Amino acid sequence: MQQNGLERRMGGLDYFMLWAGAGLSLAEIWAGGLLVPWGLAAGLGAILLGHVIGNTFLAMGGVIGSREGIPTMMSLRPSFGVRGSYLPSVLNVVQLVGWTAVMLLICGEAAHNLVRESLSFSSPGLWIGVSGVVTTLWALGGQRHWKWLHAVSVTGLLVLCAVMTWLVLAEYTPSKLLSIPARPSDMGFMVGLDLVIAMPISWLPLVSDYSRFSTRTGSCFWGTWLGYFVVSSWMYGLGLAAALATGGQDPSVIVLEMMAKMGWVAPALIIVVFSTFTTTFLDIYSTAVSALNFAPALKEKRGIVLGGLLGTLLALIFPVTQYENFLLFIGSLFCPIFGVVLADYFLVRGMHYEGAALEGPGVYWYAGGFHPKAMVAWAVGFGIYQWALHGGWAVGSSLPGLLSAALLYWLLSKAATPR
Repeated sequence: MQQNGLERRMGGLDYFMLWAGAGLSLAEIWAGGLLVPWGLAAGLGAILLGHVIGNTFLAMGGVIGSREGIPTMMSLRPSFGVRGSYLPSVLNVVQLVGWTAVMLLICGEAAHNLVRESLSFSSPGLWIGVSGVVTTLWALGGQRHWKWLHAVSVTGLLVLCAVMTWLVLAEYTPSKLLSIPARPSDMGFMVGLDLVIAMPISWLPLVSDYSRFSTRTGSCFWGTWLGYFVVSSWMYGLGLAAALATGGQDPSVIVLEMMAKMGWVAPALIIVVFSTFTTTFLDIYSTAVSALNFAPALKEKRGIVLGGLLGTLLALIFPVTQYENFLLFIGSLFCPIFGVVLADYFLVRGMHYEGAALEGPGVYWYAGGFHPKAMVAWAVGFGIYQWALHGGWAVGSSLPGLLSAALLYWLLSKAATPR
């Protein structure tokens, strides 16, 4: 089916598999371990509630791409102006290349640690290089190939993750985990909840790059929502359980070592490598799509190859762990950006864009291609995000940053003189 010049082939099950693959990540298991101070019951409650909130924003962002047939960074043009969307696009390219490197580095280290005793030629660099090449090819496959790639790989990964979960719960039974008391901590419930909400919201700069291929908006919304909710919540819960049982050690390392000690080295290696493919290809593909918003001459396939190459080289030659704080800083810019975008689309414009005006001077040109009201709301939202983050607000920082920018933009738009 073709609509808006796109081949729309992806249905609800395709989106379930796509976002389930995104949730299958060692990073999500690690993040679940951060909730150890609350104990099992309260930690699981925060995981479920945080994913309900965060996934709703994620799926709402996907609605824009599905209805309008445009990628995420282009959906910023009606609110920020055609030229105003360029800076967020550049920032997104920087963070996506960085996160590609981080994920490849995690994969390389984990794979090497699993097989170094049995394979004399193993090294983290070897695994990084191989994973970078395969993940880039995965991104080049496009939606026609993603459908069957994810149907096979994600189904297999879910089975292996079920085995991994069974091994953890066989070693540390639910009754034992429930008996472990919560620990005194300065981290309030809302701050921990923010750690969960931030994970699905971090995918907002990418979501419409994929939802634009949907056959129906409703099935895209629910496929996205359920796929990420089910699997990301599961990985968070697994990480929480492993960290609780072992006194707060890195749960992503714990579960892999447990599988290796029980002779499950090959399944553990498959989880490490293929979860990297199903997660990181999203970063590589969206690097190219985001770059096309300000450099259309680049072309999509060339951008994918360049994004994969840069991410792989960065993982091989740069101490990426020192880069993480910078990436988190860039990520904090996108909460208020999408507060503005969601408020603009759902509240101000009544879920409709003027397609012809997206390409150049027109209704979305504003002042030289920039929309001052959106820029002001973005700046204020970012300031509130940082204030909340460094001030230790009880409500966390993601929601204050997003909602304050949305509210201010809506108020400024209501106060504007009608055209």
